[in-house]
Amino acid sequence: MLVAKYADHQPLYRQEGIFERAGMAIPRSTLAQWVGACGVQLQPLVEALRGILLERDVLHADETPVAMLAPGKGKTHRAYIWSYGSTQFDAVHAVVYDFADSRAAAHPKGFLDGWSGKLVCDDYSGYKGLFATGITEVGCLAHARRKFNDLWVSHHSAVAEEALKLFAALYDVEREARELSAEQRQRMRQLQSRPIADKFREWLLLHRQKATDGTAIAKAIDYSLGRWQALTRFLDDGTLPIDNNWVENRIRPIALGRSNWLFAGSLRAGKRAAAVMSLIQSARLNGHDPYRYLRDVLERLPTQPASRIGELLPHSWTPAAT
Repeated sequence: MLVAKYADHQPLYRQEGIFERAGMAIPRSTLAQWVGACGVQLQPLVEALRGILLERDVLHADETPVAMLAPGKGKTHRAYIWSYGSTQFDAVHAVVYDFADSRAAAHPKGFLDGWSGKLVCDDYSGYKGLFATGITEVGCLAHARRKFNDLWVSHHSAVAEEALKLFAALYDVEREARELSAEQRQRMRQLQSRPIADKFREWLLLHRQKATDGTAIAKAIDYSLGRWQALTRFLDDGTLPIDNNWVENRIRPIALGRSNWLFAGSLRAGKRAAAVMSLIQSARLNGHDPYRYLRDVLERLPTQPASRIGELLPHSWTPAAT
């Protein structure tokens, strides 16, 4: 049921109908109780997974809206699922979702409390307060590129096309450096990407002088120039990714799921859903079948010593001997 809901995007009302056709009359309320009970049982694993994430030097962060039923009003309002993940270069592959009733800066601040690494994120203001607490901002080059790409798609802007070619040159180096060690990747970036980035900045400054304030091209250039230090921080550190696409891809299943779930019934239900999704998506990142993983974990969890809870986390899990 958990895998059907959170991996195959089958909401409980559909599962209720599927079970009924199979001769099992299981009310949706019962299914919801089971989801809640499993979420409670799995929460210690998610907390342990969060602890592992906060040991990483580099993290991705992103957020996406979901609808949540407002208590006592019969209407929905916009809530958010925040995603935090290790990078593609990290030996630990993990993502943790955090369900919150708003997009307020307090939510990432609470999740990352005590952490002081390098955070790959977009330019959303909710992250800004973190950078005064010892966290280093790492920009997303894909977001900067997207602004020029929109101009090219909508207006076939020649200036935007030039910018896209410079972005492409930087990404060409990344494709070659993807499988290298962090030290080798840093050397390649210094030799090949740094000259491209320097040329790109000169190009941005030149075309900004020609652009009229308030135009789309001026705004696209201003975005890149205004965040240039964060956007190019990856050049000096081989452990950093060039963009935030890694975690944005981890959010994609939520985008698929929310069109089927319609809304979260409450803040508590949203948090339990986030807990289950964290384990399912982390299991997938580590090449595990989510059904096999959850079945084994739920069988072992009641007798698993707290000191060995890490053995059940997706990146270190092996099936129990049969």
